[in-house]
Amino acid sequence: MTARVEILASAQRALPKIAFRGASKIYGGSGRARNQTLALDSLDLDIAPAEIVTVLGPTGCGKSSTLNMIAGFEQPSTGTLTLDGQRIEGPGPDRAVVFQQPSLFPWLNVFDNVTLGVKCRGVPRETYSARAMHLLREVGLTGFERHYPYQLSGGMQQRVQIARALVSEPKVLLLDEPFGALDYQTRIQMQELLLRLWQEYRPTIFFITHDVSEAIFVADRVLVMTRRPGRVKLSVRVEADKPRTADFLSTPYFIDLQRELLHAVQEEVQASKQTAPPQAMAA
Repeated sequence: MTARVEILASAQRALPKIAFRGASKIYGGSGRARNQTLALDSLDLDIAPAEIVTVLGPTGCGKSSTLNMIAGFEQPSTGTLTLDGQRIEGPGPDRAVVFQQPSLFPWLNVFDNVTLGVKCRGVPRETYSARAMHLLREVGLTGFERHYPYQLSGGMQQRVQIARALVSEPKVLLLDEPFGALDYQTRIQMQELLLRLWQEYRPTIFFITHDVSEAIFVADRVLVMTRRPGRVKLSVRVEADKPRTADFLSTPYFIDLQRELLHAVQEEVQASKQTAPPQAMAA
């Protein structure tokens, strides 16, 4: 390998999967209107390929705005956001989103819910069918392919959502409190499942949660956002091998990290309560 090729290969390895540069998000009004709200302020953030980043912070701190911009549902008001060095202009099959409430079509069975998107994009059935069946085995839904959403528990519906998200083999998986409505034991099972699937498919994951334990359990890195306007208050790398099991939750390392992050989040929650309601931005 020549020196030039080595330099180019090194630069490609160093290129972040997702990069925010001075990205802000403003809602409401237009132009010089005084009723605008600055939700996210000058975000600078790099997310590496195959990295799992979880995000904590008080309500209204810009977590969902950040996810929506990565998904391409929204655009930064200022600054830039890129995926593999290219500006994100809108949604695409290279990114998949899993929401808190399962967004399944009630008139479609499990298999058809999982495969609808790839089918609509013209992927041959012989390609997506085998992939979908493999994913349904991975998420523990073998035998439920012909069941309808109303016949499934909440945890099973979320498994369908995850299989549907991964069937297109996205580069980026975006999760907006996907396990928030589940009971504690089911949440642990789903977190373990997510880490197993990550090991096989290696997507870059951006995961919003309000649960500090969950944020640590699944992450390579945890971000704590400030109160509005959102900025990164704290970025902590989780120095623990994956996959992880429930035993990790009782280790001294986990408990100490949980205490640190909980304190950081509570500081921002308390500060947000003491801050007056957002006023109109100056014209």
